[in-house]
Amino acid sequence: MGHKYIDTHAHLFEEYYKNDLDNVIIRARAVGVESIIVPGVNLITSMEAVRLAERYQFVYACIGIHPHEAVKANDRDLFEIERMSDHPKVVGIGEIGLDYHYDFSPSDTQKIIFSAQLQIAVKQNLPVVIHTRESFEDTYNIVSSITSDKVELMNDDIVSRRGVFHCFPEGVLEAEKVIKLGFFISFPGIVTFRKTKSTEVIKRIGLDNILLETDSPYMTPEPLRGKRNEPANIVYISEKIAQILNVSEDSVANVTKNNAIRLFKMTVSDV
Repeated sequence: MGHKYIDTHAHLFEEYYKNDLDNVIIRARAVGVESIIVPGVNLITSMEAVRLAERYQFVYACIGIHPHEAVKANDRDLFEIERMSDHPKVVGIGEIGLDYHYDFSPSDTQKIIFSAQLQIAVKQNLPVVIHTRESFEDTYNIVSSITSDKVELMNDDIVSRRGVFHCFPEGVLEAEKVIKLGFFISFPGIVTFRKTKSTEVIKRIGLDNILLETDSPYMTPEPLRGKRNEPANIVYISEKIAQILNVSEDSVANVTKNNAIRLFKMTVSDV
């Protein structure tokens, strides 16, 4: 019996997979991907994510406005995000956050849109999928101010998780702060790159705090770097994490799958 995975972050939009999405899905299923979560980056792609979730039983949607898209967003978009969050296949709000690496949206605008979506998530009791790049301090401060009162702690073990910091770009100290705040951390193909902070972070936080993702079509792992990414490539990420932690790949697949089920409130029968 093969390993079973959940890809918690794959942008399977027509823009990238117009001609071969069904084949991409078939390849993913063939390697053991039991479920895929598709996060939107604006209202249009959030609607597309929901349609994909309706089309494929094992696909789920997150809906949200990415920081790059914040400057284009308005109150109507936020209203629609909240309205769509009631859909039974919507399992989270995302991909949301802050990104100061590029200047596609002014930082003040990003903060407003990010905060508004965090508030929607709290109101709707949905986890959040967070993007942060060269903006960790602001991201952390906003998240902690809005969500920290919703996290329950018992004997220093986090009982209630609020979301995931996806494609985590920071180091060990930042990772520890994120975990204490009640978040998982997910890693795509970056873990296979020669120069990455991910190795030390993974060693420090352990499997109980990790989710798997491909971030398709981006972040393609070695040895396929440079090609379009897809969910089937999750096997390379799982193998690398198993190597880093000196555990079986079966452990990586099972623990991260259960983490995803727990966070996104799936049931085993769903996936």
